[in-house]
Amino acid sequence: LLYSDEDKIDEDGVRSTPYFKTDWNPELFLAQNFINHLGAYRTELLRGVGGFREGYEGSQDYDLALRCIEQLEPAQIRHIPRVLYHWRMAHGSVAARVGAKPYATIAARRAIADHLKRTNVRATVQPCPENAEAHRVAYDLPDPPPLVSVVIPTRNAVEMLQRCVDGLQHKTNYARLEIILVDNGSTEPGAVEFLRRLAANNEARVVDDHEPFNFSRLINRGASAATGEFLLLLNNDIEVEESGWLREMVSHAAQPRVGAVGARLWYPYGTIQHGGVVVGLGGVAGHASYRTPRGDPGYFGRAILQQNCTAVTGACLLVRKALFDEVGGFDAENLGISFNDVDFCLKLRARGHLNVWTPYANLVHHESASRGHNTTPEEQAQFVREAEFMQRKWRDALLRDPYYNPNLTLNWPGFDLAFPPRV
Repeated sequence: LLYSDEDKIDEDGVRSTPYFKTDWNPELFLAQNFINHLGAYRTELLRGVGGFREGYEGSQDYDLALRCIEQLEPAQIRHIPRVLYHWRMAHGSVAARVGAKPYATIAARRAIADHLKRTNVRATVQPCPENAEAHRVAYDLPDPPPLVSVVIPTRNAVEMLQRCVDGLQHKTNYARLEIILVDNGSTEPGAVEFLRRLAANNEARVVDDHEPFNFSRLINRGASAATGEFLLLLNNDIEVEESGWLREMVSHAAQPRVGAVGARLWYPYGTIQHGGVVVGLGGVAGHASYRTPRGDPGYFGRAILQQNCTAVTGACLLVRKALFDEVGGFDAENLGISFNDVDFCLKLRARGHLNVWTPYANLVHHESASRGHNTTPEEQAQFVREAEFMQRKWRDALLRDPYYNPNLTLNWPGFDLAFPPRV
């Protein structure tokens, strides 16, 4: 199965709205039919699945593609990053007016539900809350829900830590939690007393670490103390916004082949801080959909639809503990401060795991509120060293993110046209 990029063409021959697509992205494909136009299939494959089916009018191509991908390995689904199709914007067409054929959306959700049933995935298909024409697959939680160990590195900043812990204890609709606070030498009396009280009341376990700040080491120390099936790596400057965020993340992480799962993180003033990570963006890696405001779907829905991505931020990252241990956790020797989460996700991907970003888990991130940004010459020098280490280690992988089209720029903040393209 091969598919290409596409654009639209009006009745006067004017082309517009080029869609430079992701390579094969199974999670995004359950939210939108990005194969659409132009798709090419082996004849024997189409004959084998029975061709088009009646009852899926308006989305018969979506239904066909879903049945075909069940017969293929991911490597047999190839994306050609060139505009090979111009979609006519005729009067009354979907290309000219989204929602022109509401029956197509109903047929699409029926096709997705059929696909999930055939592949033994327990989930429901719902409208995307931010775009009723797109789809959301809501996966069932395992029964019983697994224990999640929440690892939070912290130092002083007691008010911020209290807000984070309160959100876990009282605003999160997930009962099976253990909280592990890795205290990197708190000295403020309020913070020391808060940690002591949590430990005394068995509300959290406190792991002491008095060495110089090294985020990777703190994460690894907390993970080694965890007893849960899943690890949630969480910054102490995260604020819980809605109750179902962790259920949503666990439902993804529990699926076969899934590695790390990331949430949609918002700045307090209402723009996206984290929409997944694109490697190569800005030199090593950058956040997708950065500063996209609420209500804006982003590039062809990428800010509002669940999808696979190369990496997610360690500020809120869920992963099976067995996978964390399998890849050796975070690299405390070479990546003590920056890019350790990206390196971790690349290690997962190298072993065949799929990382997922979901916009249905929303939290507020008061980014760098506790430590600040790299401002001293020493901090800036360390950032450069760690960036150069990533470039040496991952080389070409940083220049070819499969979930980010080579016709799009690697200049910050991304999703503009590249000149020249990297095709």
